Amino acid sequence: MLYGYAGTTLRINLSENDIVKEALSEELVDEYIGGRGFVAKTLFDELPPNTEPFDPENLFIIAMGPLSGTFSPATGKTHFGTKSPATGGYGDSNMGGHFGVEMKYAGYDMIVINGKAEKPSYIFIENDKVEIRPAEKYWGRGSFDVEKAMKEEMGEEYQILTIGPAGENLVKFACISHDFGRQAGRIGIGAVLGSKNIKAIVMRGTKDVPVFDPKKLYESGRETYFAAKEKPGYTGWTPQGTAGITDWCNDVGAMPTRNFQTSHNDYASDINGQAILDKLKITDKGCFGCPIPCGKYGHAKTSMGSTYMEGPEYETIAMLGSNCDLADIDEIAYTNFICDELGIDTCSAGVVVSWALECYDRGIFTQEDFGMEVSFGDLKSVVKILELISYREKIGDLLAEGVKGASERVGKGTEKFAIHVKGLEWTGYESRNAPGMMLGYMTADIGAHHGRCWVLGNDVAGSAEAGCVGDLISEGSSVEKFPKAKVKGVSPIVINSQHIRPAFDILGTCRLQYMEIGLETFHYERNYEAVTGKPFKWEDLMTLSEKIWNLNRCFNFREIEDFGRKYDYPPARFYEEPIPNGPNEGHFITFDEINEMLDEFYEARGWDEEGRPTAEKLQQLGISLGVRA
Repeated sequence: MLYGYAGTTLRINLSENDIVKEALSEELVDEYIGGRGFVAKTLFDELPPNTEPFDPENLFIIAMGPLSGTFSPATGKTHFGTKSPATGGYGDSNMGGHFGVEMKYAGYDMIVINGKAEKPSYIFIENDKVEIRPAEKYWGRGSFDVEKAMKEEMGEEYQILTIGPAGENLVKFACISHDFGRQAGRIGIGAVLGSKNIKAIVMRGTKDVPVFDPKKLYESGRETYFAAKEKPGYTGWTPQGTAGITDWCNDVGAMPTRNFQTSHNDYASDINGQAILDKLKITDKGCFGCPIPCGKYGHAKTSMGSTYMEGPEYETIAMLGSNCDLADIDEIAYTNFICDELGIDTCSAGVVVSWALECYDRGIFTQEDFGMEVSFGDLKSVVKILELISYREKIGDLLAEGVKGASERVGKGTEKFAIHVKGLEWTGYESRNAPGMMLGYMTADIGAHHGRCWVLGNDVAGSAEAGCVGDLISEGSSVEKFPKAKVKGVSPIVINSQHIRPAFDILGTCRLQYMEIGLETFHYERNYEAVTGKPFKWEDLMTLSEKIWNLNRCFNFREIEDFGRKYDYPPARFYEEPIPNGPNEGHFITFDEINEMLDEFYEARGWDEEGRPTAEKLQQLGISLGVRA
């Protein structure tokens, strides 16, 4: 028996209306454990090479880990995978909430969907019942609107994934929404679901998950839960959630402002975690079994209307707030709600909107393109552009391609300030004086994403530790002006973080307990062994995480014709333009330094000068699959 697993892979071919249930591969379990591991291996093995992201044959994968839905705390993570429409390469994304737990209770560890439904549809799953149902009455409606309607029709106990109009219209940074505020936001995962004519997936499960030693799991899981709550960072972290890092990021000159033109603003205290407590928050909101609920449910009031919503998280504050120059927390929360309802990733949306606003300021775009005058710092401008994108109207049809695609079409030097790597827009940390963070963004397998590596604490504080964010927030920063950072020697720290940070996606648990408040790794070892009956060492998980990194790199070489070093370069703004103000004024990382970091990183990884995993590295990791010559 596979303890910790439901034991079944569900395969749905939408074109053929064919539904197949098969036993979960024990070989896959032994080699890749779950979650992100299942996604990476399945996508590499089963996706026909050179399949286009919106081709019906592209795979849409949902995968759970062995800890998902068990008494090990914070195990509500659901992992998704596909060939990314944003980058054309490997793509995965995850969300919290309760959907994946329900999926496991329904009896499934992995769902693999291909094909395209003939008409707008949704997938209904309740234990052994799997049906493809018509969804014309939901098509065109917002994500929250549909989730609310479905729960009213079917029952509150059903857990639901939805896409908004952006997913239906194939916006390349469309997301998937769940639980009225949780998103799988990165890499355009919602657009792939929309390309398959799927508006929603409805899940209900009442089955058990077999656990090897329930008594031991109860004891170790309970100890883990209270250990997290007793950590020093708990009291500082929980009330404000991720928004608690806002002041620190601004103080250390890492706050994206006006399309990354600078890294510091004068109004961070008006859009920080305390502002959420003072103006928005009604209550905390957590995912399944979470001891540190980071979600903040609140009420925003603006000149454009008011709304109840979850958020905003720090990334949304940075990208739709500071980066679009919105200086009011109510307005940021309102744009957060608009993005969630329309179904677009707030990180990518903030980069795309701010790029469009800078193009407007430079005279490249005109009032006619938007149907109105637009400007940084104006709520109506930001909301208007978000709506144009989601419905692909006017200039929104161009912006829906993301900043890489849009800037390549526009030209006129706009590529230099189109902030992305590999086609995926940057997230909330300006890095022109943070070489480790810069390198992490550059070399992430899915494109620029802090979820793959976070070493800003090391860049700022010089600590060799990957960092406990809660400690950094509580300590703050008293430095008014930072010296120029050294680029040499950051690769080992970056690689270590790249192995640790996404490793939790393999297990099916949230990383915040470890990354943000410093929960020890032995808790995960004991809980895993109690669930599965298999001995487990943290070092083994790190080895597997490295294996997945290399497998995904191989996938990108296979799927992107000219993939290599140039795909790891950041935008020219970051190596040509010094930061104009704030604690990092005058700093930037030169192009020569960019290449020095890549040389060091590739060598440490066991890759060649183009960043291709060598035959020796693949053999060392037990990867027998080749890459395109």
